[in-house]
Amino acid sequence: MGSGTGGAGTTGSGKDAGTPITVFLVDDHGLFRAGVRAELDRGVPDVEVVGEAGSVDEAVAAIRHLTPDVVLLDVHMPDGGGAEVLRKVRPEAPGVVFLALSVSDAAEDVIAVIRAGARGYVTKTISGRDLADAVRRVHGGDAVFSPRLAGFVLDVFSDRPGAAPPGDPELDLLTRRERDVLRLLARGYAYKEIAGELFISVKTVETHVSSVLRKTQLSNRYELSRWASDRRLV
Repeated sequence: MGSGTGGAGTTGSGKDAGTPITVFLVDDHGLFRAGVRAELDRGVPDVEVVGEAGSVDEAVAAIRHLTPDVVLLDVHMPDGGGAEVLRKVRPEAPGVVFLALSVSDAAEDVIAVIRAGARGYVTKTISGRDLADAVRRVHGGDAVFSPRLAGFVLDVFSDRPGAAPPGDPELDLLTRRERDVLRLLARGYAYKEIAGELFISVKTVETHVSSVLRKTQLSNRYELSRWASDRRLV
């Protein structure tokens, strides 16, 4: 269940020896918050949970008041989720570090919260020991990701073909599969060839293309090809 975040180690944060890293929990499931708090309170003397919240508004008010070192942030909540907390708090609390802790491992969720300002993203399968280490590492300046998430994060923020330029809101609207279809379409593949490459039906390809056209507000595949080329998707 580990996250690949390594051993316990030191904080690397420059805090005085013996001063715990303060942590705030944001998750709309009280039972899960209680479990995380218990894990971090059990035998982790250098990490201290100082508060928790189950909604965006509660989280924003409490983080502003407490200014914890690290916020463990759920991605999906009924009133907006982690990205909304980041947008409201981060500009006025630049010293607070955010680490997403979510059941979701969907690429669009990871990318959205990282672009909003989170320093890392780990899934809820992480062990208590690895979570404590992830807290130490993001507080010390590292970026931390569960192993299977790291690859597509690098793809998105790198300069390789298919990478999305940082902060492109139009690209953020597309799912990973829609980008796959668009990339092949822009390379001149016919619908049947795209279906063969991606192991999906031609009807599914048509559905994805229609969705991309709607989201980008373009009218045909030639405009889509130019749009994809401008964003280095080809």
